[in-house]
Amino acid sequence: MKLRRKYQPGGVKPSSRPFHCSPLKVILWLCFSVSLLYNLYFLDFLDYSITPNNIKYYLSKPCILNIEEHENEGNTSLRHLVFGIAGSSRTWSERQKCIQLWWRPDEMRGAVWLDKMVGYGIDDHLLPPIKISGNTSHFKYENPIGDRSALRLTRIVSETLKLGLNDVRWFVMGDDDTLFFPDNLIRVLSKYDHDQYYYIGSTSESHQQNIVYNYGMAYGGGGFAISYPLAKALANMQDRCIERYPGLYGSDDRIHACMSELGVPLTKERGFHQNDFYGNIFGILAAHPITPLVSLHHYSVTNAIFPRMDKLEALKKLIAPAKLDSAALLQQSICYDATRNWTISVSWGYAVQIIRGILHPREIELIARTFYSWYQTVEPEGFIFNSRPYYEHVCQKPFVHFFSDVSYNISTDQTLSEYIRQDYPYPRCEWKMADPLPIARVEVRKRPDPYVWDRAPRRNCCRILPTEKNDTLVVDVGECREDEFIEVR
Repeated sequence: MKLRRKYQPGGVKPSSRPFHCSPLKVILWLCFSVSLLYNLYFLDFLDYSITPNNIKYYLSKPCILNIEEHENEGNTSLRHLVFGIAGSSRTWSERQKCIQLWWRPDEMRGAVWLDKMVGYGIDDHLLPPIKISGNTSHFKYENPIGDRSALRLTRIVSETLKLGLNDVRWFVMGDDDTLFFPDNLIRVLSKYDHDQYYYIGSTSESHQQNIVYNYGMAYGGGGFAISYPLAKALANMQDRCIERYPGLYGSDDRIHACMSELGVPLTKERGFHQNDFYGNIFGILAAHPITPLVSLHHYSVTNAIFPRMDKLEALKKLIAPAKLDSAALLQQSICYDATRNWTISVSWGYAVQIIRGILHPREIELIARTFYSWYQTVEPEGFIFNSRPYYEHVCQKPFVHFFSDVSYNISTDQTLSEYIRQDYPYPRCEWKMADPLPIARVEVRKRPDPYVWDRAPRRNCCRILPTEKNDTLVVDVGECREDEFIEVR
């Protein structure tokens, strides 16, 4: 029996009435929709096991029901980047190990440019292809302390462009001892229009280095990116430009000279790290600026970033948290344990510091000078950033807990990272307050937020959580709630 709506005189006639579903049609449509959603959800999500290799799928995959977002091919991704890596046959056997840490053979394009061919190894499939730089013997090189290899390295952008790869938006330059964090690199480059002329990177952290070379230059070891149209413009004039600057030292200042002739300034992004330091760069990593970590350079001249580890193994350890939440890597959060009068500083994925007494955010966000400058000095005026002594009183020497492990709980959508106290002698303190020494372990709970850098930059807040474990401190890190700010409560 058909269900009919009774026609009311003076009303809208059935033939001209707006579209209306009968109750039976509504029920059938709801059943179909529920069935469709059920299949989409279970086929797309539950057939994947949670392993370190595919956990990023869950953290970055857009909702499959948002068709417009799911099918949007306009977003910049790794397939739009081409890497040009400056290398040398003399150091290749060692430096290739650094590249293996971040290179993704199935997702990335590019090449390592060497002065001559080297022997093939069993891990070559894990590395970019090797290309041999063109002859530069006809160019003048007059710098008394430099090396002619700077000339061939200057031309990597042009030679990589000539490879003729399709659908390129950015050329990314780096050294063979540069550790890139590819997901964060994409986050940074996605902010810019790749159809415009962009030259993106950062300067040295050494004031004197920038005085000797240039504050407007992107340092090659930290890496830099050049948009495709700018790379084409550079290739058209680069060889003539190189001839005009025979006295310059390196490849990066020659690139900068050509950029000056093209009228393109450096767009500075602080996540590219030249790392012109010697010694222990703990202070740098524990107070990273509020920006995505894009690169680290000079691992061979600085200490291992984790204690009692080989330098490359220490870098590899940093990759583990990056796989789960690269957007949060090294981001500093500051909070207080008011009952014990402690300051807590979390550098997510790297270290947690417990400091006796109250240090205000304005102090604790300063980089602690645990390192030497490129010129073997420790004076604060030698750096381009504000800094502070590692500690000014023996009672304020930080109790440092280094990253140990991380896991992801799909039911709570949280990572649980573990930090273990560094085992070394701490000075005796006469202050009448709780001693952090019994805290052997710190747990940090955090919900991954792959889109955090799509919003205005802001430091995450952290909160001390209750626990019955006397040897453990539990901290929650996350986006600051409404009206929340960092204060002693």
